[in-house]
Amino acid sequence: MNPQQPPTETAAPACHGAGADVNAAAAPDTAAGAYSLPSAAEILAARALLEAEGLFGETARIAYLGLVDPPRGTPSDAPVDRRFRVFLLDTSGGRPRDVVLSVTRGAVDSVAELDTSLTGELPVLEEEFEVVERILSTDPAWLAALGRRGLDVANVRVAPLSAGVFEYPEEKGRRILRGLAFVQDFPEDSAWAHPVDGLVAYVDVTTGTVDQVLDTGVVPIPAEHGNYTDPELTGPLRTTQKPIEITQPEGPSFTVSGGNHVEWEKWSLDVGFDVREGLVLHNISFDDGGRRRRILNRASIAEMVVPYGDPSPIRSWQNYFDTGEYLVGQFANSLELGCDCLGEIHYISPTVADARGNPREIRNGVCMHEEDFSILSKHSDLWSGVNYTRRNRRLVISFFTTVGNYDYGFYWYLYLDGTIQFEAKATGVVFTSAYPGKGHPYASEMAPGLGAPYHQHLFSARLDFALDGGPGRVLEEEAVRVPTGPENPRGNAFTRKRTVLARESEAQRDANMAAGRTWVVSNPESLNRLGEPVAYKLHPEGQPTLLADAGSSIARRAAFATKALWVTRYDEDQRYPTGDFPNQHAGDGGLPEWTAADRDLDGQDLVLWHTFGLTHFPRVEDWPIMPVDQTGFRLRPEGFFDRSPVLDVPAPASGKHCHQ
Repeated sequence: MNPQQPPTETAAPACHGAGADVNAAAAPDTAAGAYSLPSAAEILAARALLEAEGLFGETARIAYLGLVDPPRGTPSDAPVDRRFRVFLLDTSGGRPRDVVLSVTRGAVDSVAELDTSLTGELPVLEEEFEVVERILSTDPAWLAALGRRGLDVANVRVAPLSAGVFEYPEEKGRRILRGLAFVQDFPEDSAWAHPVDGLVAYVDVTTGTVDQVLDTGVVPIPAEHGNYTDPELTGPLRTTQKPIEITQPEGPSFTVSGGNHVEWEKWSLDVGFDVREGLVLHNISFDDGGRRRRILNRASIAEMVVPYGDPSPIRSWQNYFDTGEYLVGQFANSLELGCDCLGEIHYISPTVADARGNPREIRNGVCMHEEDFSILSKHSDLWSGVNYTRRNRRLVISFFTTVGNYDYGFYWYLYLDGTIQFEAKATGVVFTSAYPGKGHPYASEMAPGLGAPYHQHLFSARLDFALDGGPGRVLEEEAVRVPTGPENPRGNAFTRKRTVLARESEAQRDANMAAGRTWVVSNPESLNRLGEPVAYKLHPEGQPTLLADAGSSIARRAAFATKALWVTRYDEDQRYPTGDFPNQHAGDGGLPEWTAADRDLDGQDLVLWHTFGLTHFPRVEDWPIMPVDQTGFRLRPEGFFDRSPVLDVPAPASGKHCHQ
């Protein structure tokens, strides 16, 4: 949630030797097609084009560079035009620019100057992370506040945190970060154990000035350390674990061609990577009856917000858009075999641009492997005597990112039966505060005097549906209890109700687990053998959406998170649920703005936006490092196939893996 990296373990245990790296090749250096990963050569070509057009001087920085999807309806055999969108920041204070260019044609297609007082600011630059601490290290008011606490500025780390939008009109149109302080007693010390509460600073990172140092009074700094690799906390390490070896002697069942095109069982897709969204899956299709059937054109996690629930003046502004403000993709970890991924692994190493337009490879940034997933189907028939067992497996495509104190794993799963699942794994270190005392209603006590404010991790999945390549219809399905009566004399009946969500105003929905509410996406122009429209069903977890008050700043800025479902007509310019520039944007952009047109949905080209996430009341067990917590959703075929699509899955090999 903030980009200052916590101390790392100095002597990491070796993770290699479990499983095998079947292909650790990076993405190819030249584009093979429209959905190939960006290459180093393309990034350098984009920078050269910007320089040639006079758009990239010494004070210019690239805040975002990402591949633009081909226009909808582009024929598969059409010439490939590799276009990129670039956000350019001028560190001297000039207006930022939003640029679209083609490295194929060597042309700049558009340049838009931004008035950030209206549009919001560009994402936070990595080089700005240390600016807040550096500026404050010489600020008299900050030094005086530390002095009142008996702190040496050399031992104080400052977390550079996105500012949000509040009752500070003087901040409009300026790049502001806010800083909270933590004490780090020695280089390997976990500073999160020692929050300096009652103190916050507001800093203009462009002018290098301090707007305000707010000091509400000295609060005792928690003294107990949180160094989670220290033998004092770990005690003797366990010696009871026997090795788990996962091997596929004949190699994995999937193939990768062109650097990122994947074929597995009956699935095919293109694995993309965007510095803002991280993993992006394109052209997700399933082979059925000799046809390659499209399910999704594009699937991604398009936004993620972490709103905090502490109303104190020091922390009431804490709300971080880790995707739109910090760009989760750029902090993707280089994954290690045996630690992060286990088994027969294929790695993809995406290339991204740094702020000066230099290509940077994220070595082994994406991990792909198969997993056994228990029973697929089973029956022991008393009449026929048939004993039937089939095992399930799934393809796992994942990456991990570290955004300050939290670490997030993004996992896409494809199953043999046509199910698609997404799972986010949250771990790392909880954001800390001082704990005011027993019964405090807005934080958990983690250690003596140490608190962790209540907060949420809310994600927005953008699901661009194209069932059999056709139009879409969305129906809301609910279980219905039937009262006892003439048609239900014994009261045992129940049924279901499906309601078409025909317009964008009707398709802003909450989950309802008591009614088993799900959403069915169908293609009314493609029918299965029973004459019903082919469909997929979205199964939500049904956890709380945004808990902040409807009139709050964060509810306006993260409006997507106030509903579990939004549905929009497809528009290639509508890619992020908060709009293009959520950093210091006042709100009501993105989904609320687009759906105000109340476009017709039925039988149109549709995009579903699904909000899901965790509401985190931190536990003592989450300190000093948090075991993984999970959240996500499932998409399951609902009449998409004519019968079970896994009848051709063979029985487990007798004598090798399945003993009779």
